[in-house]
Amino acid sequence: MEQSLSYIDQLVAHGLLMETGVDGVYARSAVFEDVIARFDALITAYGSDGGAEVVRFPPQMSREEFERSGYMKGFPQLAGTVHCFMGDEHDHHDMLDLIESKGDWAKHQKQTEIVLTPAACYPIYPIAAKRGAVPPEGLLFDVMSYCFRHEPSRDPTRMQSFRMREYVRIGTPEQVLEFRASWLEKGQNLMRKLGVPMKLDIANDPFFGRTGKMLANNQREQELKFELLIPVVREDRPTACLSFNYHQDHLGGLWKLKQEDGETAHTACVAFGMERVALSLFRHHGFNVQAWPKSVREILWS
Repeated sequence: MEQSLSYIDQLVAHGLLMETGVDGVYARSAVFEDVIARFDALITAYGSDGGAEVVRFPPQMSREEFERSGYMKGFPQLAGTVHCFMGDEHDHHDMLDLIESKGDWAKHQKQTEIVLTPAACYPIYPIAAKRGAVPPEGLLFDVMSYCFRHEPSRDPTRMQSFRMREYVRIGTPEQVLEFRASWLEKGQNLMRKLGVPMKLDIANDPFFGRTGKMLANNQREQELKFELLIPVVREDRPTACLSFNYHQDHLGGLWKLKQEDGETAHTACVAFGMERVALSLFRHHGFNVQAWPKSVREILWS
């Protein structure tokens, strides 16, 4: 019977996720959260040698900085904004009437100064820029945030609300490329020890429209993005659970991140999809964590 259920239905049946009535938005059980917490600690252990500054963000960021990022140029289909009621008493009554009649009450909502964070690293760049010139040794941040992307789906690996943890390197091209090369090796080693099948591949972001296709091709040709792919829902369409990204001086230019010699700083990051990694572990080791392979349990629960 279980084999006939979709993966999301299996997760719900085992009490690991709970449905909220909206595809891609799920409550997490204590067991699911414990796996994420254990994996989070493992990431920290692997990244402890870098001396990264730890920063944890709320799931919203400044609309001004979001607009500066250019996210709406490349990914308008994924973005989420925050709107609130700002009317008077008459507007309030009208809105309640529309809610009661199932009408379009959203017309009484106005855009606020915050948006839903699309990627954990975005809020760190303006913070770094306000500190002045990037020091000769560069900067390294350990960031994490709940992120939002509007792609409702019954595929649990495409949640609308999910956690992303990243290490972000800012500095010279040599510094950031060395950082990415190091994490390409460490990331594969980390997941290999967790006993899941995987492969590393060149990738591109889901840019929107005709221009987006050219951006995606350019990203692949220059090998700016690699993804660590793990089969989760389908064997023939593995899921990107880790990504390794080199932004060149693009983000440095947007936020005016300058080095002491006046050159624009380059940036790179390694990103961990926390829920996706947990989902891959349940897929390959089973829904009962007590029955997971001893080697995996020793790594996560040691």
